[in-house]
Amino acid sequence: MKNIIITLISALVLLSGCGISEVENYNAPIPVVETGINSDAWVTIPAGEFYKGQHNHETLINYDYEIMVTEVTNKQYAAFLNAGLSDGTLNLKEDGVYGHHAGDPFHAFKHEFEIPAGQKLLFPVGINGPRILLENGEFVVVGGYNNHPVVMVSWFGADAYAKYYGWRLPTENEWEKAGRGKDTRSYPWGDEFDHGYANYYSSYDGFEKIYGKGGGTTPVGYYNGKTYDGFETHESKNPYGLYDIAGNVWEWSGDDYINMHYRFLRGGSISTYENDLRVWSANNSAGPQHFALDAGFRCARSENYVNPGPVYKRPGVTAEHH
Repeated sequence: MKNIIITLISALVLLSGCGISEVENYNAPIPVVETGINSDAWVTIPAGEFYKGQHNHETLINYDYEIMVTEVTNKQYAAFLNAGLSDGTLNLKEDGVYGHHAGDPFHAFKHEFEIPAGQKLLFPVGINGPRILLENGEFVVVGGYNNHPVVMVSWFGADAYAKYYGWRLPTENEWEKAGRGKDTRSYPWGDEFDHGYANYYSSYDGFEKIYGKGGGTTPVGYYNGKTYDGFETHESKNPYGLYDIAGNVWEWSGDDYINMHYRFLRGGSISTYENDLRVWSANNSAGPQHFALDAGFRCARSENYVNPGPVYKRPGVTAEHH
């Protein structure tokens, strides 16, 4: 229940009387800002141990895998929507784009909810929020947002995007190892912190001039040591060269835990404070149908990964049968 409340608070911060809510039209064009960071780039994370969690538990991932350098952008997601609708993989309904999900095994654990097979909402249309709009039967990105992370994507929508290209969402362990590197740092770039490292609730970045405090997304890789219109950023990439692991948007992870089927989001966002930006922070979850103004994702891929399915429970969570 605590995790659900955290997610709801995150959504309410964006939709209530503070910060980004001051904008009447989230879909209005904004200035184009180029960061020079390639959103199509991937890096390889080598097999080996890493320090997991606040208490630095040595954890092994025994295979190499690749992960995106940045979060998936609006431009990339719009291309997926158009391709999927064209080839019949996706279906357009009045309220959004749908895709088939195979469903999750149901074991009747206490607090577990059932997710049957069927068509699931991937991405909504006709509402104020997405920066990808349906115009004359084609999805187009609002001006200035091509290189911003896609938002308003459900877990189903993130999973469908990854699978369409033969990829997947990273597990929590993969995400944390890729984000933290090989040492015990608290943030992707190290242990120091100020508003020049990441896009969060008090970052005061240039886009808050448009949206107000609580602001909107920044282009992927924005915090790379450059100065934009007087706003000075620090180089915030982590040891593996990843950007935006902390802040900008929460990122969906791929694990499906046998005792609940909630999906966990990692990394903090534009609507949270610095405590949620710590790379080991793992306290936000939601049902896979959830979408929000501060929720996005990045993808992973590997040759040796075998999906275990929902056959284990999340550490620290008791699984009880009804």
